[in-house]
Amino acid sequence: MAERKPYPSDLSDEEWDLIRPVLDGWKARHRSASGVGGRYELREIVNAIRYQDRTGVQWRYLPHDLPPHSAVYYYFGAWRDDGTDQVLHDLLRWQVREARG
Repeated sequence: MAERKPYPSDLSDEEWDLIRPVLDGWKARHRSASGVGGRYELREIVNAIRYQDRTGVQWRYLPHDLPPHSAVYYYFGAWRDDGTDQVLHDLLRWQVREARG
């Protein structure tokens, strides 16, 4: 897949480094029945969720260079339901607070 032009809402490398271990652990605990590790990069899933959050666009209107809305919404719902979204939010909020002193 060709590298896409970044959106303002995309994760920075520093943000991704902070939340990646949480998502890697989540992925390890939620293996698919087929054994496939997932078709889309989790960073791109998070970027799509942030894009939707920041722009307010409906899920079906996510840009074509992001993962499909069905995949993005699957992860959004799973993370919302098991509390992973709050763990990620807390980590990123902590990072901002630390940076601001």
